[in-house]
Amino acid sequence: MSEEKYSLKEAMIYSQRVAQLSKALWKAVEKDWQKWIKPYDLNINEHHILWISYHLQGATISDVAKFGVMHVSTAFNFSKKLEERGYLRFYKKEEDRRNTYVTVTDEGEKLILEMNENYYRTEHGVLEGSLPIKDLYGKFPELLEVMSVVRNIYGDDFMEIFERGFDNLEKTFDERDVPSTNIEAAKVESVL
Repeated sequence: MSEEKYSLKEAMIYSQRVAQLSKALWKAVEKDWQKWIKPYDLNINEHHILWISYHLQGATISDVAKFGVMHVSTAFNFSKKLEERGYLRFYKKEEDRRNTYVTVTDEGEKLILEMNENYYRTEHGVLEGSLPIKDLYGKFPELLEVMSVVRNIYGDDFMEIFERGFDNLEKTFDERDVPSTNIEAAKVESVL
């Protein structure tokens, strides 16, 4: 631990503030995430594994666990369920027989793209809660400080994979594929 340049009281208040804010934000994120993926009969772990596998294109189960912030057995068990449903495929590489790799099947890719296309068919409390800041400043809240904390906890490779997933999403998601009238209709439909 670095040389202490803070009081114990300051450390405790900071830690508890982060804990309370994280828990409150996670509950909102979890609720949004579950509503979004419910029509596809997936749970959050399954969706997260599918997402990671899609963006890493040939990840090991250990990679999935690490970047999904879950235990290896959790990553393996949920990946097996996705394999049984035809969304993932397990394999070994000739040059690396020790590790088990997963890749998204054509059916899994089709599912991910469909979920992305139907994103607006559900409400998103976190998004809605961020819109006043976007309206005021013209952009969504910056997460640089939070990302810095996560980088210091999980390391540079975690953040590289984190960014790669969003770079891939930006490259593959084309808003022109979803007419704006459909987005507005889906928003209205989700409120009804």
